Amino acid sequence: MTVQLPPRRALPLLTAQQIAALKPKLADVVEYRKSGLSLNHVIGCPLECGYCIRHLYSNFDMKVPRALMSDADAVKALMGHRYFRPDVTPIQLFNKATDPMLPVVKQHTFNTLRLLDEEGLTNHVLVITRWRVDPEDCVIFNSFKNIKLTVLVTYSGIAHTGIEPVDSNIAATSLKTLYAHAESYRTIFYWRPIVPGLNDTDAHLATAKALSEHAHASVFTGLFFRDEIAAYYEENELPSPYEDTARRKIMPEQTESRILALFRRPADSEEPWGPLFRKTSCAVAYAHGLADYNGHFGIRELCDICPKRQLGLCAAAWNAPAQPDADRLAAELGATGPVEITERAIITEGLDEQPRYYMQHGYGFQVHDRAHPHRERRHGRAEIGWHGGEQGAPTP
Repeated sequence: MTVQLPPRRALPLLTAQQIAALKPKLADVVEYRKSGLSLNHVIGCPLECGYCIRHLYSNFDMKVPRALMSDADAVKALMGHRYFRPDVTPIQLFNKATDPMLPVVKQHTFNTLRLLDEEGLTNHVLVITRWRVDPEDCVIFNSFKNIKLTVLVTYSGIAHTGIEPVDSNIAATSLKTLYAHAESYRTIFYWRPIVPGLNDTDAHLATAKALSEHAHASVFTGLFFRDEIAAYYEENELPSPYEDTARRKIMPEQTESRILALFRRPADSEEPWGPLFRKTSCAVAYAHGLADYNGHFGIRELCDICPKRQLGLCAAAWNAPAQPDADRLAAELGATGPVEITERAIITEGLDEQPRYYMQHGYGFQVHDRAHPHRERRHGRAEIGWHGGEQGAPTP
């Protein structure tokens, strides 16, 4: 069934001069991030969440969404990107510099999804929102037949309006609407950021657990607290959640333990913690009945809460590449040192995140940088809030 999109005027395009004034990473509409190639040809957001990643791109003050190019040109740029693989590469849409369901943006969201779907692509496509989703929007989401569409609803429960001006009840209502109307797409409860002393009371956690019943899977994660975000907190006299900043998300050990205790089911259950995951791709894969495309199965301590059936799917799909093949690909991508393949991951030198993610999604096997070791139980998370801090023993 083809659904006719409601007619709306497209967003005005930024001029070449305006684009040239942007940070290069913001001007580049295609960027590889862990959960996929990220397509961001619309930038600007009025929601003013204090911890937004837009601080890192120096465009937090850009409140009115504008387009860098047309939807058709953006899809062409995505499909022509050197790291794009049809039917393999996961795609993220408008997850860096705007919200895809803002009234003036969602026409571009729907049209871009339509263009991808009409190409016959079966890639995962992730749409992440904290804004309003109506039943009429769900009809459009259900109309796409080829892409594996997942709508992730960001919910925090943070009531401090200086940190998060958007009422979390908006996201809660959107989650319930999406789940109730889901047919061809899947819905994820994206519980983030969880910050001690801000939104981690027993009442906060109980509310989140209740909301998780209105999703095909749930992900919980902490806060990116980079220098740019810390500076914004200080400038606006907001309560700083941590004394230090970190390269990775901060999810304290005690907070995680409380969440897992709350979600715990009988030990002999097929889903001992329910469909609850530490990693986004794990939740997305589970919701679609597929193995994790990021190959997290190699990091077994991440899998100790996974449903048993999901473990079986991931185990069957998880295979280390042949050493010569990994050596060749890493060298082609610019590696400067030897490639090591362990039972957990492929370890490389000299590759930044984008080529590592390209390898990772191609192999379905974790690819790490030797300069940034992943520590036991803190895989991809900051040392802050974990016993032993920086003294923890690194694992490859």
